[in-house]
Amino acid sequence: MTTIVTVVLAFPAGWALWTLAEYVLHRFAMHELHGKGIMSREHLEHHVHSQWHFDRNHILSWTGMLLVGGLGWAPLAWWIAGPVAGVTVAVGWAFGYFFYEYQHAVAHLRAPHTRYQRFVRRHHFHHHFGAPMANHGVSIAVWDKVFGTFEHPPIVRVPRRLALPWLVDDTGELRAEFADDYVLVGAPNPDERLLQLDRARAFASVAPAD
Repeated sequence: MTTIVTVVLAFPAGWALWTLAEYVLHRFAMHELHGKGIMSREHLEHHVHSQWHFDRNHILSWTGMLLVGGLGWAPLAWWIAGPVAGVTVAVGWAFGYFFYEYQHAVAHLRAPHTRYQRFVRRHHFHHHFGAPMANHGVSIAVWDKVFGTFEHPPIVRVPRRLALPWLVDDTGELRAEFADDYVLVGAPNPDERLLQLDRARAFASVAPAD
């Protein structure tokens, strides 16, 4: 019974630790550094194009996060509450991290199918296109609310040139089912000046121009 209780408490504790790290890393290590260091630079490049694709940096991130869980949180929890707690906290941390990675990827690649997925996309794409220094949590918004960086606009303005593939139809117009949450603004084909402006604004953690 004691083991079950430990697992039931330690797993969400590990997950919660990840959600806090998700917020802190996204806000401070990615945005506040404005491109200084690989984590910030790669993340702000992601903002320039607002697309998601798998690359080798994901493997580096996965490795780093697993090492933090296995070599950091697991020994600490083991010391505080025993080996079962140590292992379970590390598993909760890893689960939280991969849940975040999955939700971030599918937010960029697929349309929402549940209320939670709809919320994640609205929350995250307001961060991309409206307020890069708000909505730093991707999988949950709890820490944004705790630290005062939560924003929930009535509608998310999306530059046409940065529109997600699932958001538009074959003609490049907004799909009718997303009209309550999004509006397209600007031209679909930017010139070189606008592309350079997108990069400069992304690295300044400022929303892209319409």
